[in-house]
Formats: sequence, C-alpha cells, structure tokens
Amino acid sequence: MDKRFDCSGRTAFVSGASSGLGAHLAGLLAEHGARVVVTARRLDRLEALAKQIESKGGVALAVQMNVCDADSVQAAFERAEDAFGTVDIVANNAGVVDQRKAVDIDEERWDFVLDTNLKGAWLVARESGRRMIDAGVGGSIVNTASVLGLRVARGLASYATSKAALIQLTRTLALEWCRKGIRVNALCPGYFLTEINSWFLESDTGRDYIRNTPAQRMGEMHEIEAPFMLLASGAGSFINGVALPVDGGHMLGGL
Repeated sequence: MDKRFDCSGRTAFVSGASSGLGAHLAGLLAEHGARVVVTARRLDRLEALAKQIESKGGVALAVQMNVCDADSVQAAFERAEDAFGTVDIVANNAGVVDQRKAVDIDEERWDFVLDTNLKGAWLVARESGRRMIDAGVGGSIVNTASVLGLRVARGLASYATSKAALIQLTRTLALEWCRKGIRVNALCPGYFLTEINSWFLESDTGRDYIRNTPAQRMGEMHEIEAPFMLLASGAGSFINGVALPVDGGHMLGGL
C-alpha cells in the first residue's frame, strides 16, 4: 500500500456501491484503511460487498439509499455518523445512462438521468459538506463524472449534459468550500467495462468503437485506482476543483 494514500482513521461514504466502479472504489478505500459506508438501492448486493470487505480485514457498513431522495440521503449519513463518526471522504458515484437520439428522449427518461446523475450527486455532496462544516473537519469529495462531460457523443444527450453539469457543480463546490478544508474534484473516466455499459461495450458495435479510440482498448479497473486515491486521500491535498480524465487518451480522439 502506498502510504501517501493512507486513509486510516477516516470514514468514507460511497454511493452507487452495489456494482461496477462504486463497488471497486469501496474495496479500494477499505484496503487503504478507511471505514467504508457502502450505499445504493440494492441492499442485498451492499451486504455482500460489506462482507467481502470485512473478510479481507476491512470495516464496512451497508446502508440502503436512494440518491434522488433527500430524506434517504440524510438518513444514510446519520447511519454513517452513528457508526463511524463524520464522513470525510465521499465517492459520489451513483449514475445511470440512457442511450437514444435527442429527439427520442421523453421527459420521463430525461428526468431519470438528470435526477440521478446531477441532483443525486448534489444531494450527497450537500449533505456531506454540511456535516463536515458543522463538525469543523475537512475532507474530500470525488464526483464521478465522465469524459462525456468534457466532450460529446451521438445518442447520449442526457448523459453528457448531466456529467457536464456535474463538473460545473464540482468546481462551484470546490470554490465555496475550499476555506473549510473541503476539496471537491471530479474523476472523468473513459470506457471501463461495468454493469452500466456492458450491453454496449460487449456488442460488435461497442468493440468496433473501442478499436477506433487512441488506446484501442478499454481501461482496466486497476488503472483508475491511483487517480481516484490521489483525489480522495491526503496525497492530493493541493488539488481542488479539477476534472481529471482517466481515458487512455480518449479525449484526444474523435468521439
């Protein structure tokens, strides 16, 4: 373990932890010494993840939460505080995608993506920021954005819009909370195989798409670990308000 990424004595809160990147980041934070609160809607998966973390010597708590519901978010943070004290690391990771042409997006689907990816991230960040400020402690919030928050691609209007807005929210919160000792940054992954995108990346169309990216491959999950830990831990103590692409040069090619 890199001692610069040490999170011993700290409490981490991970949204969207029932699968994919969120589950991986929860395990990573536990490996680096954090007490980890894993949250999502699917409690059975969270409980399995918590048991897995504990089997490796970590400390974890599974809490069911809906990021789109302010009361649910508040209740989850109260559970976290009761168990481990003030949350001072947040992996704000819950997200959904809806691939269709802009003219085919109905209001319900638009709201579903924006409510989850933007409003949900705001509710989690707001709750954690309030509690850190009230407790007089600093911390780190890492919002999971996307390279599609920095560039665009066809058929992903709602997703790209939500992630671009999340990056601006990240910068705004970083500015407002900097003097409180709270850093807020955005991680902007390129294509990593997870539950949210497997339907596309494992299709012939998806494989052709990846072959035309600069790296000609997807990212491997371990390749996002150091960038995330840099933003989440004290190793990145002077990094605030950034949108960090982790994409194998995808930003340099066509989308």
